[in-house]
Amino acid sequence: MQEAELHDLSDDADYAASQQDGSASMMRCYSSKLSTSSETEGAEIVYLKDNVAIHPTQYASERISGRLKLIKQGSTLFMTWIHYKGQSMNAKLSEKDRNLYTIRAVPFADVRSIRRHTPALGWQYIIVVLSSGLALPPLYFYNGGVREFLTTIKQHVFLVRSVEDTNVFLLNDFQNPLQRTLSSLELPRAVSIPSMPSTPVLARESTSHENQERTDVGVSDVSASIPQYNGRRRQKFHDPARDISIQVLEKFSFVTKFARETTSQLFRESHSNGFRPLERRKSNQSDVYSHKPSDDAEGVAVQSPVAPDPVEFDKLSLVWGKPRQPPLGLEEWATFLDSEGRVVDSKALRKRIFYGGIEHKLRKEVWAILLGYHTYESTYAERKHQRSIKKIEYETIKSQWQSISPAQAKRFTKFRERKGLIEKDVVRTDKSLSFYDGDDNPNVNLLRDILLTYSFYNFDLGYCQGMSDLLSPILFVMEDESESFWCFVALMECLGPNFNRDQSGLHSQLFALSKLVELLDNPLHNYFKQNDCLNYFFCFRWMLIQFKRELEYEKTMRLCEVLWTHYLSEHIHLYVSVAILKRYRGKIIGEQMDFDTLLRFINELSGRIDLDATLRDAEALCICAGEKGADCIPPGTPPSLPVDNGLLYSQQDEVL
Repeated sequence: MQEAELHDLSDDADYAASQQDGSASMMRCYSSKLSTSSETEGAEIVYLKDNVAIHPTQYASERISGRLKLIKQGSTLFMTWIHYKGQSMNAKLSEKDRNLYTIRAVPFADVRSIRRHTPALGWQYIIVVLSSGLALPPLYFYNGGVREFLTTIKQHVFLVRSVEDTNVFLLNDFQNPLQRTLSSLELPRAVSIPSMPSTPVLARESTSHENQERTDVGVSDVSASIPQYNGRRRQKFHDPARDISIQVLEKFSFVTKFARETTSQLFRESHSNGFRPLERRKSNQSDVYSHKPSDDAEGVAVQSPVAPDPVEFDKLSLVWGKPRQPPLGLEEWATFLDSEGRVVDSKALRKRIFYGGIEHKLRKEVWAILLGYHTYESTYAERKHQRSIKKIEYETIKSQWQSISPAQAKRFTKFRERKGLIEKDVVRTDKSLSFYDGDDNPNVNLLRDILLTYSFYNFDLGYCQGMSDLLSPILFVMEDESESFWCFVALMECLGPNFNRDQSGLHSQLFALSKLVELLDNPLHNYFKQNDCLNYFFCFRWMLIQFKRELEYEKTMRLCEVLWTHYLSEHIHLYVSVAILKRYRGKIIGEQMDFDTLLRFINELSGRIDLDATLRDAEALCICAGEKGADCIPPGTPPSLPVDNGLLYSQQDEVL
């Protein structure tokens, strides 16, 4: 039977690209719980299922199949998953890469919850979330067996179905019989504090199965939950089910919590709360965490029978995403080019820029390629030739309006109106930047000339307020009139519909944003619905000029290059919007904001948005939403290229 190429992988899109390093580091923490071969007594396999798969990508043909086991040793239940040796359908992944997904000896004492997914199309899968907040890779059951898996777990550990979502199962591996008895009463809103789990040893995975391979990597033992930690969690959440977003597992993506002892091994401890990588942000009733590795992460001594690769320790990341990386520099940029200047792997380059941005001195060269002024396949010589040809073409277009005499201008209303509007806007654009500050600034004159030339190049669209905001960082980086113009032309091919008179491009984005919030944060969506805010006009400026006025200038440029990569999604700006709204959900709902208050609040966020944290949240949301998120976005929604209906723009003649 031929398998469909795409399936419902809403919690796993491009998982390998964004998480395999973080998963590997976390999995290796559990490898030290494995016992030696002389300590196998008492281990019992209570559940075994073959053909359970992990999907590094959205494509079913690239899955990694393996064997899932539940093993009981003493009073502790463990879960393991090991891929079949040499049978991966994903030829792009090496054996070493596939080993990164191995799940070894995860004790259910360290498991907080299990989420079961039953898509309308495709196979059932589960997501196991640890007490630390980390999520294991989604496990797809190609031959069924999810019900038996959960039933077996319930026979050995305390498992209860969440009252808020019947597909969420909450776990506690109680070692104390009295705690088990009290918890079995299922008192409402009672959250027991797990006792310190014992440290039983588990027999290593048998090597008798010829299709399986294991890699033993030892890392110091992960410490158990501690009373102080559980006390914080109980105080923060009234119900354990609230740890999990009902729609798309919000907390699976955002809450990466390590116990105090583990944190002290990997990151610098904070005296305030013991969580160095978690910088707490308070916003009325909501707590949001920004995750940043400590600078001395690589220098922390870790006790291990096998010396680990020190690089592993700066790969710890969010459940679904990687930490932000240093910007792309000149030396690394050279590795992406062949001897003639062609980009060898455009996807790898876009991914690198997505996670780290670009050093400023390199932006001029790379932005021209990102925006499409030059192609990835062009050589140094071809780019040089194109610049000379395009400069002549630009001067020809520019001369059209420069040749208009005062007498002609008196009879050319459209030209006078557009010229007047442009001249008013450019003198107000980014005046806080020395590059554009001062009277008779030549760079301001360049802004004016480029925008006037564009109004003649694309006369149907002309000029609208906001275009100067989009051009400003391009001119600041390119520092060349012709190249800035053509880069702006390429950008407007995607964002031009934002400036349609009927606002069709903006309405399409706001509609998609409303559907994504409904998918990713249903409580917030319901609040907006109850308060007549479903038009999302308070996000109008975000959509129109791509957050240009919401960030400091350097961060604006960094966000621009991230958005232009179209890595993960060409609509990542929509997920950035959802991430910001989710971050302030508690304040919005807690203060019962109406539309006017919400609009004022959103505008006042300008300059206060944490870009790195927001991008990581947006990445997590995009991955979690998967195909369901893509289905929320109508075809042709900017910054997609417009749907070809004969006219690129629906601008009316009397636009101004």
